[in-house]
Amino acid sequence: MNINKYLDSTYLKTSEQMGISNSDTLDIVHQLTQEAIDNDIYAVMIRPDYVRSIREILDKKQSDVVLGTVIGFPEGTNDLNEKLREAQKAIADGADELDFVVNYEAFKKGDVKKVAEEIESATSIVLRGGKIIKWIIETAALTDEQIIEITQMIRDIVIEKIGEEFASKVFVKSSTGFFVTENGAPNGANEHVIKLMLENAGSLPVKASGGVKTTEDAEKMIQLGVQRIGTSSALAIINGEKATDGY
Repeated sequence: MNINKYLDSTYLKTSEQMGISNSDTLDIVHQLTQEAIDNDIYAVMIRPDYVRSIREILDKKQSDVVLGTVIGFPEGTNDLNEKLREAQKAIADGADELDFVVNYEAFKKGDVKKVAEEIESATSIVLRGGKIIKWIIETAALTDEQIIEITQMIRDIVIEKIGEEFASKVFVKSSTGFFVTENGAPNGANEHVIKLMLENAGSLPVKASGGVKTTEDAEKMIQLGVQRIGTSSALAIINGEKATDGY
């Protein structure tokens, strides 16, 4: 099993969160990118502010590492137009894949129409740009029934409104990794929620993210059927080590 080819090596902490300068954050992102190149990791996943810089590095090195970024991160409550502007800039800057945080709070309040409009509009724009889109549903914030419902909603919108031929380019993703749970409960990818997503995503692929920190974790996710794994512990996973922190 070539785990490397399933991994999105991720760094999404802001300079403010870490108490460091933007220049220091850029250095970390550059290091992450070089590690991905050196270790044949499938993708790097970074904040939109750094996409242009990393695109230049990957192109200069003629690397096939995929460049991903996040939209509406991490709360997902941004206005749709704001999310679309952020996405269009990321595409222009050279992102290959865009991971949107779905407005799960609106979904939980029953505003299904608003969420459906967001999913259809954003998916259409990203696909027209020739890119991959992943919808982060934030499983730790949802009940099992809500995980099933929102996964099915994304599936049905893609198949019925956009076309099943595009299904492989639209992922359902478990978590931002930033959602704070009570009592240290899992905040992302665990066997139970991933199975729910896989059972209800139809022909849409699933990305596991949030809490995948060991080789064993990654192998379990792959065996369940996920096609991608988002983790800030990519090197530890590859090297068979246990990450002490990260998401």
